[in-house]
Amino acid sequence: MLTDPLPDTLDVRKAATRGAIARGTLKPLQLPRFRDLLAAGEGIIEAELTFSRDEEGRYVVRAITNSTVTVTCQRCLQPMPVQLHADSTLAVVWTDEQARQLPASLEPAIVTEEECSLRELVEDELILALPPFSYHEQADCNTVLADLTAEPEADGPPKKSNPFDVLAQLKPGDTHQE
Repeated sequence: MLTDPLPDTLDVRKAATRGAIARGTLKPLQLPRFRDLLAAGEGIIEAELTFSRDEEGRYVVRAITNSTVTVTCQRCLQPMPVQLHADSTLAVVWTDEQARQLPASLEPAIVTEEECSLRELVEDELILALPPFSYHEQADCNTVLADLTAEPEADGPPKKSNPFDVLAQLKPGDTHQE
């Protein structure tokens, strides 16, 4: 397991020319856009970014991330752990036009300055790796939902009448009007 923090920024051109590899860890709290999608801020994110040049001379980054984070179950609304893994090959470009000219096998990573923010790159990959919906196993959710819908104790407040009961009596063809 990695324990060193991931560097903040790196010059992509120099790193790709040298074939550099940046490895390190981050915490979800260090990634504000990603953190907002989580139920809790704990967890460790491991990232490995390998910089190179492809056969066309493009600057390429292979980004591999692994993490276990806490999200909200969409069925019972309780926190649940989820493991995320992303393995992407990104072509570093500086304009939208360059991004449009990339082959379908490469995703663009648009860099606006000389130094690339590695945290933002990892954050983007993690956001894309999140499942659109997260659910506990059905049995786990059923237990939580059963607890939430359990009948109140007998000594609880009296049951209130439904104001729509009057409307039910007014339905045509209803023979038990009072």
